[in-house]
Amino acid sequence: MSNITDKWNSIYNQNNPTLTTVSAVLSENDFLLPKTGIALDLACGLGANAVFLAQKGWAVTAWDISDVAIHHLKACTTLQGLNINACQENIMADSLVDCTFDVIVVSRFLDRTLSDAIIGALKPDGLLFYQTFTREKTNQNPPNNPDYLLGCGEMLKLFSPLKVIFYRENALIGNQQLGLRNEAQFIGQKRP
Repeated sequence: MSNITDKWNSIYNQNNPTLTTVSAVLSENDFLLPKTGIALDLACGLGANAVFLAQKGWAVTAWDISDVAIHHLKACTTLQGLNINACQENIMADSLVDCTFDVIVVSRFLDRTLSDAIIGALKPDGLLFYQTFTREKTNQNPPNNPDYLLGCGEMLKLFSPLKVIFYRENALIGNQQLGLRNEAQFIGQKRP
């Protein structure tokens, strides 16, 4: 597909697929989920969020630009007998046209041009669980490109049409060795 695909394929070839973790915004707030439904794990990587939702009985679609990541996720899906439709996808706003989901999860991925399409792909009362990196950082670990880092409170602006259920961005105040740092968490609900 592109140099971006090659970059992520290289990264996922180096990672141990068993070491992936569920996004904290999802795992710590899973009590907000309806009992069942249809979910999208957008830019799923190795698919920890997709597996988490499928193990709870959800029908999950998982998209990522990396065919290596999708291959690992499909192997896991087959091994565990999970209801996950994993597809390699160069995610663009058009990818979400004609799609509707009860839940969309996005973890550590930011493409500001997708916010309206993500909102549009949520069913009424649908939930968006989003967690990604911020510009206010306690260290210089990647990513460092501001194109992929949220400004202060930016998540609230990007998804302002949604009802805010949960938001967390600890910034650089207080004891910087504790709490969520370098990332923002957001849960929003589409109004009927």
